[in-house]
Amino acid sequence: MGRPVPLAQAGGPATGATPRMRAAGRKVLGRVELYLVAVLVILAVFLTALNRRFLTLENLFDLLANYTFLGIMALGELVVLVSGGIDVSFTAIATVAQYVMGWIISTYQIGSVLVAFLIPLPVGIALGLVNAGLVHLTQVHPVIITIATLNIFYGLLVFVTGGAWIYNLPASFQAFAVTKIIRVVDRAGTPSGLSVLSLFWAGAIALTWFILTHLVVGRKVYAMGGNPEAARRAGVRVPRLLAFVYGYMGFLAAVAGFVQAQLAQIVQPNAIVGRELDVLAAAILGGASISGGTGTVSGTVLGVLLVAVVTNGLILTRVPSYWHNVAIGVIIATAAGLMASQRRRTTRARGAS
Repeated sequence: MGRPVPLAQAGGPATGATPRMRAAGRKVLGRVELYLVAVLVILAVFLTALNRRFLTLENLFDLLANYTFLGIMALGELVVLVSGGIDVSFTAIATVAQYVMGWIISTYQIGSVLVAFLIPLPVGIALGLVNAGLVHLTQVHPVIITIATLNIFYGLLVFVTGGAWIYNLPASFQAFAVTKIIRVVDRAGTPSGLSVLSLFWAGAIALTWFILTHLVVGRKVYAMGGNPEAARRAGVRVPRLLAFVYGYMGFLAAVAGFVQAQLAQIVQPNAIVGRELDVLAAAILGGASISGGTGTVSGTVLGVLLVAVVTNGLILTRVPSYWHNVAIGVIIATAAGLMASQRRRTTRARGAS
């Protein structure tokens, strides 16, 4: 804290903010999260004007439930992007982990939802560690490695299973999917509620935030993404950190696979693969950089909500489905351009100071 400045000396309240206050204001206004909130508010007003159903509790609760699995995977991708890597195999990991779970609980009619939740986790972590090992051993860019493993994991699954769907899930598994932690009835008498599945996203948000902001490993992830060589010289053990980053991605992909099976109530090998663009869009929209070192949990959550709102709005306004991917692509390109422009302005401002 500096020495207090007399009001008269400071020029009184009419003279405006001090340079420190203006700098703080620029920092706040420059945050990606603030822009995302503004865009979400504008979109909400616009979509509500087009279709009043958008802002109903029923639609908002459904939106949160339906995008829980995407939100969980986006948090895993955030950690990978912050570390300076990239993973596009997470949909295949989620699919394999989900299929193993579905086969076991349907074959042996396992009624415990907790056991069903635990089954895919080691599968996801193991496949994530495969990615980490290949990235470290080959020194090939992670996007090449994970494109390869995406096809390997998914191809082997379809070969072994013949692409068969799993329908006969236990009754308890089906009952858990419709559990509501909050129940409401709107003015028209339509019941709705917040799905218990949303708690899985909330848990993933809290865990990822805690790791990145309060644990040493989180600071190492940022350090490796910001300057890999400096991180190595500082004693960061890159193989272990890669194992954590991609293992965590695999863990969250497995959780997302469980959630998606709950939503669909069937297990089908082709249900998740192909959603990579949505997940990457959410993470990049949230401020995560492909070059590493930047990105926040709050930004990623807002990025997921923006993708969800845009897609949901297109559905409510009856826009043909093939335009959905076009919209997501435009959003990614626009966000990337705006973030690049903002970084250039920040660099120039630092150089000037």
